[in-house]
Amino acid sequence: MQSRPPQVALLASGTGVFAVVALIAGFLQFGPHTQHMTAHILTMNVAAPILSAIVLARRTRPARGVSLLWLATFVQIALLWSWHAPIAQNLLHHAPAGMGLMHVLLLMAAVAFWTSLFSLPASSRWQAIPALLVTGKLVCLLAALLVFAPRALYGPSAHAAPSLDDQHLAGLLMLAACPLSYLVVAVFLTVHLIGAGEPSGAPPQIQRTVS
Repeated sequence: MQSRPPQVALLASGTGVFAVVALIAGFLQFGPHTQHMTAHILTMNVAAPILSAIVLARRTRPARGVSLLWLATFVQIALLWSWHAPIAQNLLHHAPAGMGLMHVLLLMAAVAFWTSLFSLPASSRWQAIPALLVTGKLVCLLAALLVFAPRALYGPSAHAAPSLDDQHLAGLLMLAACPLSYLVVAVFLTVHLIGAGEPSGAPPQIQRTVS
């Protein structure tokens, strides 16, 4: 049976904090973009890793290849950036069914990413670190565009006019929550791999030869 890295337990407990913060933010009177970002955090950084950890804990699965991890990484990033393009957002805000489809696709992509990451064989587990860092950096870049944009990037939604403050707050929420999960797991995994590579404290047994 494949030994799973201990970052699964860390991720399950750490994302619980994000769930509480995101749920509280969802009940406040925030604008549509902030509510939309809260749903993103719940979907990609809370529900997806917890679902992946539960599935892998209940089922014995063979180790997955590295190519699947990088495919899931780029698919997730491509979907995230595509859905946040102004033309896509302006269309989705007037189509609730399309918005729901977006969250379903992002959930599927995120589950594939975390599952392939947790399923890496021991010899290739280090490749999870660059995959996590690349994902976190590109999420940070997207969040920075929302935070530092001098004007509203998206048009009016079905319920509210465009608000630059709402866009900035959504970007700050993304900048604080999303990359933090990738960074925490990358750091924890690095510590785990370094610890796994250290020799045990027990002194080696010396065989005596009888002449």
